[in-house]
Amino acid sequence: MSILYRAPLTRMADGTLKQINPFSDTEVWTVPGRANRPLEVDIPNPRPIDPHDLGHHCPFCTQRVLETPPEKSRIVKKHDRDDAVIYHSTGVDMLTREWEFRRIPNLFEIVSFEYWEKNYGYTLSREARARMDSYLADPAGKAHVWGVLCQKFKSSMSPGQWDALGDGERARLAPGLFGSGHDLIVARRHFTDGAQDTSQLASSGTLTPQEHEWYIRLTVEAMRDLYQTNRYAKYVQVFQNWLKPAGASFDHLHKQLVAIDQRSVGGRLEVKKVRENPNLYNEAGVDYAGFHNLTVAENKYAVAIAGFGHRYPTLEVWSRSAHCQPWEHTPEELRGMSDLVHAMHAATGPLVPCNEEWYCKPIDADVNMPWKVLLKWRVSTLAGFEGGTKIYVNTIDPWMLRDRVVPKLLELRAEGRIAQNINIATECSCKVNSLKYNRALQ
Repeated sequence: MSILYRAPLTRMADGTLKQINPFSDTEVWTVPGRANRPLEVDIPNPRPIDPHDLGHHCPFCTQRVLETPPEKSRIVKKHDRDDAVIYHSTGVDMLTREWEFRRIPNLFEIVSFEYWEKNYGYTLSREARARMDSYLADPAGKAHVWGVLCQKFKSSMSPGQWDALGDGERARLAPGLFGSGHDLIVARRHFTDGAQDTSQLASSGTLTPQEHEWYIRLTVEAMRDLYQTNRYAKYVQVFQNWLKPAGASFDHLHKQLVAIDQRSVGGRLEVKKVRENPNLYNEAGVDYAGFHNLTVAENKYAVAIAGFGHRYPTLEVWSRSAHCQPWEHTPEELRGMSDLVHAMHAATGPLVPCNEEWYCKPIDADVNMPWKVLLKWRVSTLAGFEGGTKIYVNTIDPWMLRDRVVPKLLELRAEGRIAQNINIATECSCKVNSLKYNRALQ
């Protein structure tokens, strides 16, 4: 049976659009007349920014680094040119140096260090163990670690219980801060440069294209490292929650990476589908979108489409590289992906709650799967109809999404706020160059 037996897009006589996601089989309907409402959220009680408060607004801010675990690495802008370099943390002295983005362990992991330790016998790598020992040997580093651990365990220990612990007992709680499988990539800014009030948040789209490439670069390096340091990790999920309706704990820009010991549910299904039809990504992905005029933008290395079959309005950015894993991409390919993801965020705007999700080939999969990044606008709430039928109502169909985004992209490019080498909508080829995908699938 053909993988396209159920057409991804079917328009009914009354205008209802029925959508089937070709990779997850999610069914979505868009009913006419339900999309005309504002998408942006209000920032509650915006107030003027006191210059003395800059860097202090949340635990991810520059002046509150001691509230977060010891960092693993950071990306620092070179002063002599518009480039940056990754520094791997060696000690507490890193706390006083400048940074654009930091990689830190998540204090409250989804999958904890103890999970890997108790289920698989996982231990710190030699490098992580040496870094922990060096950090704890420094009085300032030890004070930092003790403070973070106290914060982590304050819900399960009374202050008296924590105070009664000796250094040896506290040190046995510390490995998770140095060998975490759940990391954060935190941006320097909380607000945009020159912001006047607290509603002017710094989002992915307010970064420059160069800054966004640094953000992606550090994330990709962290992804590669999590696979290399934990042989039991079968998948590393990368995602970004922007604003509280999308699940963010803080309105401060950051990505998350979580290593898990199995393929994702969607990944298992997708691998099966690709085995059945190795040309799936051409027939049901970017080419299908191109045939239906849903291509939003492209450059030499990636293509963005208005996605279909998603619970929320979704922009998809697909790599054109013959390499599957992000860290296998050339610098040019990585920048091409970054530029399009950045442009989609910029067109979305900083006040639309959204999730950014990365989809990559599981590390142990025997099929080739291109890297794609989905940007989902969290502008509706699932209700009883969806729960009972497993048919999801998405108020914005793919063509409406395209028509919202394309004019904004043209405006942003004219203003020099996104990469200038991006072709937008009608400037794109009608048919995505499938040969690039076919090479990855051979």
